[in-house]
Amino acid sequence: MILARVLGNVVATQKNERYAGARVMLCQPVTPSGEEFGATLLALDSVDAGEGDTVLIVQEGWGASTAATGEQGAAIDSAIVGVVDRIDLLEDEA
Repeated sequence: MILARVLGNVVATQKNERYAGARVMLCQPVTPSGEEFGATLLALDSVDAGEGDTVLIVQEGWGASTAATGEQGAAIDSAIVGVVDRIDLLEDEA
């Protein structure tokens, strides 16, 4: 699972027919404290996430394709599977 922030929509005039109705989102990985790291990635939205939302992304072929389309075998590497409401971090123990 990857924690990320949604940066926005990606518009594609041609898509694989298995996910023609799905939205492709541009996402930036973040740490639990909200700091950005790594490269942006594309993920199919299966939970109606929006720009600025913190989300959970699954990045594994079978899980991503079934979460985003309900079918196995679609050509999908990453899918948004949850919108994060809040993150509670434990304080450092001395």
